[in-house]
Amino acid sequence: MALANPKQSATEARLTALTLPSGGWSEPARQDALLRLQAMGLPQRRDEYWKFTRPDTLLDSQAPTAAVFVNDDGRMFEAYDQINIVFVDGVFDADASDELVLEGVHVERLADIADKDIHWAKDLYGTLESKGQTPVERPFAALNTAFASDGVVIHVTGKPSKPVCLTYIHNSEVSDAILHNVVRVDEGAELTLLENGPAAARFNNVTEIDIADGGTLHFIRAHGRDHERRAVTHMFARLGEKSTFKAFTLTVNGVLTRNECVIELAGNDAFAHVAGACVGDGDFHHDDTVFITHDALNCESRQVFKKVLRNGATGVFQGKILVKAGAQKTDGYQISQALLLDGDSQFLAKPELEIYADDVICSHGSTTGAIDEEALYYLRSRGVPKSAATDLLTLAFLIEAVEEIDDKVIADTIVSRLESWLARR
Repeated sequence: MALANPKQSATEARLTALTLPSGGWSEPARQDALLRLQAMGLPQRRDEYWKFTRPDTLLDSQAPTAAVFVNDDGRMFEAYDQINIVFVDGVFDADASDELVLEGVHVERLADIADKDIHWAKDLYGTLESKGQTPVERPFAALNTAFASDGVVIHVTGKPSKPVCLTYIHNSEVSDAILHNVVRVDEGAELTLLENGPAAARFNNVTEIDIADGGTLHFIRAHGRDHERRAVTHMFARLGEKSTFKAFTLTVNGVLTRNECVIELAGNDAFAHVAGACVGDGDFHHDDTVFITHDALNCESRQVFKKVLRNGATGVFQGKILVKAGAQKTDGYQISQALLLDGDSQFLAKPELEIYADDVICSHGSTTGAIDEEALYYLRSRGVPKSAATDLLTLAFLIEAVEEIDDKVIADTIVSRLESWLARR
């Protein structure tokens, strides 16, 4: 009698609890994603890119209970002039959302266009996600493409006067949200896309981004402070000639967060920066997994990730730069650093370079350490209390990642939130 395959058994159990949307232009992509998911199976601890992060609670057919956190600080970007689109536990809230009208950009809900026979998003939905499955399988992204019933579809045709903001609110302790976003930036167009909030008890989110020649996208995310929430997110981005993509993610709390970023520099002179800062306390596990492919001439990529961990928190960074043959004049930079505020926390890193061109500048580094005792002594000798001095040095450590944000107002907002978190702790 053949033994059951644990991976396939877990996959089938997860799929049994889901309903596959049908009809409309997205159905072929959904069916393709489902077949790919069934073939690869959902991840297990033995999988190479999941050996540092236990996927167990992401596999359960029902979302684990997550208490709703009352955020006295308010939403991260609420004071910023924006077009706000609100989802509560993965369900669109029309009353809380602004009218989806803004010059230079066309915004639609995936649920509103899914029944149409044809739509421009058909060329993108699931396309970048499917391509991003090679050489590393990303089964939770395939699950998202197959089963997501809502999200936003954004077509940027100009340079809108204000950002588009996706606000994700968590109200139910057992919510299980799956959202899929598609963004197309036309030639010479530019957009700032904001995203904030905890979304749900368990959240699966995919964003596919296609930036045409000369286009620019700034993508800034702030994950919510609900401590018991779990999330797995994916960004898939393809860059055309002389295009720019800059992404930053802030994570504060959350029992499990896995952020994957897959970027392809497909046009010459493209420019991609991806950065992240996280602060975790106690039962906290945060995983950044990044894969950047250089497939064109004279492109630049930069990865800057900082993690502050204490009371047994765990941080993970898996980052790879792949330079294909012919991608000469590549400039690739990668740094991942962790500040451990006690002896119980840990940082696990796997930086990689794979280079098939000979005229390149590529570097990577990863460090783990404690507060600089000399710097701490210097501050204390000048009358700064130990706790305040520790907070100052911690904030200084995180600033390098925050400085990757071009918009000073947004960067200052994030620094202010980090100062508040440190002060409370």
